[in-house]
This record gives sequence, C-alpha cells and structure tokens, in this order.
Amino acid sequence: MSVILASKSAARRAVLEGAGVAFEVHLAGVDEDAIKTALLAQGSSPRDIADALAEEKATRVSRSRPGLVIGADQTLEFEGALYDKAETLADARQRLQALRGKAHQLHSAVVVAEGGAPIWREVATATLTMRAFSDGFLDDYLAAEGEEALGSVGCYRLEGPGAQLFSRIEGDYFAILGLPLLGLLDLLRQRRELAS
Repeated sequence: MSVILASKSAARRAVLEGAGVAFEVHLAGVDEDAIKTALLAQGSSPRDIADALAEEKATRVSRSRPGLVIGADQTLEFEGALYDKAETLADARQRLQALRGKAHQLHSAVVVAEGGAPIWREVATATLTMRAFSDGFLDDYLAAEGEEALGSVGCYRLEGPGAQLFSRIEGDYFAILGLPLLGLLDLLRQRRELAS
C-alpha cells in the first residue's frame, strides 16, 4: 500500500513530513476556479466548497494510482463571502486591511480516496481574529514576507511571521495550516500505513 498527497501545497507536505508519514505527491490537475464558480452558482457554502474540492482532488488521482490518496483544500470565509488567494502584494495589503480587527473563518477539508471513491473525510473550521495592527506594521510585514504572503488565502503563514497578525485563534492548528491531521493519522494507523 502507499500514501499519495494530491496537493502542491508546501505547508501540507511539511505537516505530513513532520508527522512522520511517508508519501508521494501526485497533482490532480483540477480546475479549481471552474468548480468554485459552479458551486457558488448553486449556492454552496465556503465550507462545502472546500470539501468538494478536496474530494475532487483525491478521487481524480485515485482513479489512476493505487493506494490511499489524500486530497485537501482550504477556503477563507469573511463576512459570508468566499475569498481566493491574493494575486499581488497590493491585493494582499487590501485583504489584510479588510480582515484587520475582525474575525474570519478558515474551512479546511481533507478527503481520502481509494480506487476512485472517497472512503474518509473531515472538514474542520477555525475562527481567527486579527488584531488592529498599524499601517506601519502591515508595510513591514508585507516587505518581510514578500511573495510568501501570496501562498495562502489569508495572506499569512501562522507558522511564520503571520502569527503576529492575530489577537485570538480558535480551532485546530493543523486545520489552519490546511490539513486537519489527527483524524487522518488515525485512519492511516487503521490502514497499517503507520505504526499503532
């Protein structure tokens, strides 16, 4: 048996590596924008969109690869709206200014598929409240983070300098990093991919 991660996310790879999980990476080639657009038109919530994208990634790869395929996705919900990754540092600045002093939700979904069908899933939601940081702090933060700020939907890495943006965090740390982990580890132990 083998474990495959259907994600290009460096944070997700780091979470699995840090937990001692041996895995390969195979990208799913999913048109996330088209799926999001269709789901939003149907009235799907940001939480349901994360779940659907994770399932699509896992099942697509598992149709052509043996083993357990892990698909994951994360969406940011702020004031009822779904937000995508910022494309430029100017966009990141606007995003962080909008989030400043307020709470937003991160919905992180993980789906494991085998033989083209989902066999396990979890969706975890964390609520993060940004502190009322100064414009000067924001300028320094973006100068230090640079393009790294564009790698996550919230324009921050909680495992890095982004931690300084927050006054309160409620939820699972691994879910915030984009991969709810503890239930996944339980599944991998049950399937004898990890020692029990």
